[in-house]
Amino acid sequence: MAPSEIQTLLEKDRPDIQWHVDGDGYQYQVEGIGDAFEGLNAVKRQQLVYGVLNALIADGTLHAVTIRTYTPAEKSAS
Repeated sequence: MAPSEIQTLLEKDRPDIQWHVDGDGYQYQVEGIGDAFEGLNAVKRQQLVYGVLNALIADGTLHAVTIRTYTPAEKSAS
């Protein structure tokens, strides 16, 4: 699966978050930036992203995913 396909799925499900996806067809890096992450701990943030990707992980389409999530303020501070 191409990174652009994963990004499209994420954007369709959560258009309120700015997504960036990179990967080589085996390992993927997902970055999400949005106010939706405000007030959520790291586990809740991961759950939000996995909620979109779980079916692809379960059927083996996605194997290794690294997820980084930020609020806009957190991203601008990094």
